[in-house]
Amino acid sequence: MQLFDYELSGNCYKVRFLLHMLGLAYDRYPVDFHPGREHKAAWFVAQHNPLGQIPVLVDDGVSIPDAQAILVYLASRYDAAGSWYPDDPLTRARIQAWLGIAGEITRTASAARLHDGFGYPFDIDACRAGARAVFRMLDDHLAQAHSLGRSWLASGDAPTIADIACFPYAALAQEGGIALDEFPALRRWIADFRTQPRFVGMAGIMAPALSAH
Repeated sequence: MQLFDYELSGNCYKVRFLLHMLGLAYDRYPVDFHPGREHKAAWFVAQHNPLGQIPVLVDDGVSIPDAQAILVYLASRYDAAGSWYPDDPLTRARIQAWLGIAGEITRTASAARLHDGFGYPFDIDACRAGARAVFRMLDDHLAQAHSLGRSWLASGDAPTIADIACFPYAALAQEGGIALDEFPALRRWIADFRTQPRFVGMAGIMAPALSAH
């Protein structure tokens, strides 16, 4: 198994996180996303992802693009316990809805981060406004869930790939100039995610014990 990966990408982190949680061995191919734009290279587009995007997972010789699709694949094939993508139609429908929302978080909060940190020429005001709208919806959902004794997006008892998909760019929001002060339930959920057993972070999202120093 091979992962075409960029260390600072929240979408790549989602895949690394689930691979870690499932205890799966893999080789990392570091893609020169910035400034090299290797993900747009002709060989990468032809062999792995015609959209020229990362991450891409290669398993059994097949290239699987798109972070959310990779999460579904890994959880479906390798999670024997079925906890990350439960085999229940309603839960799976909820997860799929949140995977779509994760795409909206990428379109807004991640774009704001790319603007501020990498100089991408996005409409920063539109990105931040869109991110705040998504975060407001997340915060409202999580506050209601918390009032019912539930901590997670799609399943009250345990995190699923829905939580993995939505987590990184919410946790990295301040790198795009988006404060989370007005979203207390969202901040609590981020803290809950970071305190899971065996949590592993990335640059900007440290494990709680490490971030305290």
